[in-house]
Amino acid sequence: MGGCAGSQRRLSDSEGEETAPDSRPSLLDSQGAHWKNATGFWLLGLCNNFSYVVMLSAAHDILSHQRASGNQSHVDPDPAPIPHNNSSRFDCNSVSTAAVLLADILPTLVIKLLAPLGLHLLPYSPRVLVSGVCAAGSFILVAFSHSVGTSLCGVVLASISSGLGEVTFLSLTSFYPRAVISWWSSGTGGAGLLGALSYLGLTQAGLSPQHTLLSMLGIPALLLASYFFLLTFPEPQDPGGEEEAERAARQPLISSEAPESKPDTSSNLSLQEKWTVFKGLLWHIIPLVLVYFAEYFINQGLFELLFFRNSSLSHAQQYRWYQMLYQAGVFASRSSLRCCHIRFTWALALLQTTDKHREFAMAAACISDTLGISLSGILALPLHDFLCHLS
Repeated sequence: MGGCAGSQRRLSDSEGEETAPDSRPSLLDSQGAHWKNATGFWLLGLCNNFSYVVMLSAAHDILSHQRASGNQSHVDPDPAPIPHNNSSRFDCNSVSTAAVLLADILPTLVIKLLAPLGLHLLPYSPRVLVSGVCAAGSFILVAFSHSVGTSLCGVVLASISSGLGEVTFLSLTSFYPRAVISWWSSGTGGAGLLGALSYLGLTQAGLSPQHTLLSMLGIPALLLASYFFLLTFPEPQDPGGEEEAERAARQPLISSEAPESKPDTSSNLSLQEKWTVFKGLLWHIIPLVLVYFAEYFINQGLFELLFFRNSSLSHAQQYRWYQMLYQAGVFASRSSLRCCHIRFTWALALLQTTDKHREFAMAAACISDTLGISLSGILALPLHDFLCHLS
């Protein structure tokens, strides 16, 4: 065997130009897998947050009790204002848009609170299927709704979809190169911009909200296609490798056997270990909670009260524009990792958790935004009533 190996090495040295091309297919395959995964996670981020964003953009319409002639949907493209108080200086709905925000975020909060305790026991594929079905159900239920209550139930489905999807896909990134996280982040920002812009554009063009929402049913289908057909198995050098990723993420579709767990993943962490990791994450979580609280307190608590009466745009149209402009800023921010590099981010590497804790930490830390948004919605409700009673 040694002589054979030596002969092969000498042959390679003397005919290097002929053997060098053999490495090209491997390199091309690696680059192809990189871009497939990058595109896949970008699309997953886009599709996962799309229904959540659309429901927030439609919040002012959902809470209107007026129905346009010929429109079979409860949601009105240009609802007549229903003042909370005739003496108010504001053009108020009877209920704050924060009610839609809470319906769109509280189920997500529950999912994120419970996820670190046992969601990892459920394979990835069924989770993705449930997320896609809930997203489609949210569009259908709100589109054919005839009451605010039914519409809010549809919003709840959107929340379940985005919450379950976020926990699932962020945990899934632990099996892939770390660069996919930035693509996921950019995709979620793209969901904000494209979701708000599509709802604004289609309704401005004269399409009824019912048809606008139904036209978005392709998004849940794209989510399922991106996961099941676009993502590749993790590269061998990544934690878990191809075999583990195949078993954890895809095997439930082709086998009745339960997927095996990686020796060093969340399924093997004790409650004490999880609590220790979570406490270490608090100084990351608390600042994020404050940021998202302030952001959504303005976005869903105050934007609806900002109405310029001398504009050619109706109150509902102005609200949609506010949402679109806000989401444009979110997209720019979340794409910064790929488009606008921030210096000295190497210091963040010192704050990482170990490979053993990474999957759990990714699922636990994503509670930050949801908690901040929930608190903003709770406080925005009484603020709305207070301001709308001002003469």
